[in-house]
Amino acid sequence: MGELLSEAGDEDESSLADLQIEIEGIKKDLDQLELETLLSGEHDSYDAIVEIKAGAGGTDACDWVVMLQKMYLRWAEVKGFKTDLLEESEADVAGLRSTTFIVHGKNVFGYLKAEKGVHRLVRISPFDAAKRRQTSFANVEVLPDLGEEVKVEIDPDDLRLDYYRSSGAGGQHVNKTDSAVRIVHLPTGITVTCQNERSQHKNKAMAMQVLQARLLDREMREKEERDALLRGESKANEWGNQDRSYVQHPYTLVKDHRTNHETGDFIGVMNGNLDPFLQAYLQWKRD
Repeated sequence: MGELLSEAGDEDESSLADLQIEIEGIKKDLDQLELETLLSGEHDSYDAIVEIKAGAGGTDACDWVVMLQKMYLRWAEVKGFKTDLLEESEADVAGLRSTTFIVHGKNVFGYLKAEKGVHRLVRISPFDAAKRRQTSFANVEVLPDLGEEVKVEIDPDDLRLDYYRSSGAGGQHVNKTDSAVRIVHLPTGITVTCQNERSQHKNKAMAMQVLQARLLDREMREKEERDALLRGESKANEWGNQDRSYVQHPYTLVKDHRTNHETGDFIGVMNGNLDPFLQAYLQWKRD
C-alpha cells in the first residue's frame, strides 16, 4: 500500500510539473501575442538596421559596443531571425568603435525601435589594472530597412564614394581587394559604410539602402521636431541622457529610464532576454 501511495504521489508531482511547463508556454505565447498587437507603426513590419557607436568611456566603451552587438544577435538567434553584418570598425586597443548589421524577420523594426538611444554600462573595468569602476556609453540607432523601396530622392552629385580594403581580425568578412564602400551624403554629412560583402557592387547597394533609411529617419525626426515646436514642447538631447542603464557593479541592475522597467538579471539581458523591455516600451508609447 505504501508503495502504491508513493507511486501515486510521484505521478501527481510529475503531472503538476508538466502542467506548470504547459502554463508557462501558454503565458509566453500570450505575451508574444500582446507584444504583436502593440505594433501599429508605419514601418513596424520592416526589417531593422542596427547601428551601435561607442561614446564616452575609451576602450571600455568600445568593448561595450561588442557586448551590445552580441546581445542583439543573441536575441535575434533566439527569435529565429536572420542577421547580416554590414560593417565593423575596430578600435585601437580592443572592441569596436562601431558596428552595423541588419536583422531580418517579421516586425523586427517594431520590436527593436525600443532600443534606440543611449545605453550606459557601469562595471569594474577589465582594462584597468587598478580594477576601478568605469562608466561607458554607446549610442544605438535603429532604422527600418526599406529594401528596394525608394522613399527619399538622392541626387548622385550629392554623394562622395570612397573604396577601400576591409579591415578586421581576419576570416570570412575580410576582403583582399578594395571592395569596401563608404558613401558620404555631402548636404547632410551622413556617412555609411559596408564591407561585409566581397563584391564592391553589393557593398555599394547595401550602403545605399542604409543611406536611404538614414535620410528617411532624418526627415521624420525633423517633422517631429517641427510638430513639437508648434505644440510648444521641448525635447531633451538624447545623447546627453541615457535611455537605459546596465549596472554590473556594485550590484546588478538593468533599468530603462523611459519606462522604468527594470530587472536584476544582468546576465539574462546580455544573453538576449530583451522582450520584457521591448513590451514595456511599446506599452509606454501607446499610453
